[in-house]
Amino acid sequence: MTLDLDRQEALQSLPVSRETVGDLDLYVEALQRWQKIKNLVAPSTLSQIWSRHIADSAQLLPLLGDARTVVDFGSGAGFPGMVLAIANKAVPGFRVHLVESNGRKASFLREVARITHAPATVHAIRIEDFVSNWQGRVDLVTARALASLPELLDYSAELLKTGARALFLKGQDVEQELTQATKYWNIQAQLIPSLTDSAGRIVSINTATKRPGE
Repeated sequence: MTLDLDRQEALQSLPVSRETVGDLDLYVEALQRWQKIKNLVAPSTLSQIWSRHIADSAQLLPLLGDARTVVDFGSGAGFPGMVLAIANKAVPGFRVHLVESNGRKASFLREVARITHAPATVHAIRIEDFVSNWQGRVDLVTARALASLPELLDYSAELLKTGARALFLKGQDVEQELTQATKYWNIQAQLIPSLTDSAGRIVSINTATKRPGE
């Protein structure tokens, strides 16, 4: 499949405006340029950037509710955090905090935020350091292809305590990960079928507290 065909097919399902599509085009063009020297995504996915990365991230848009402050852990090349920021550029008060410790990827994210004017702030630090130093409200935590669900809960526990929700994009092992997580956590969670991966799920978490003694 060519990138143009992948774009065309992905756009049929993307719940975004024409202006947002223009910004996403800038994003993809920048990714293609930077990919040649910085290896931002798996080379095997380059011809399917729109379906494998953009659309996969954009499926979270209808699930955001009234969230205005989003923290995206391990942002990498910006999925899903940068897509959410670009798509919500016109929403008053909306901002995504992209946490990515890799300096090269953080530089790329800053460049995308600059050329698209996306409401995104890049934090080139470890997740643990971001959480321990964060002051303020967080409405939503997101992550994609970062770590197992138990690890993600460890990362986000302090933010969830303050009332944040979480949306984690997971693959085919999600049931096993959820079973493992419930050994250590009391979780109020929902598994939502992925629109882009028949074996994938979105784990929507409203509350998560550590079990006593853990």
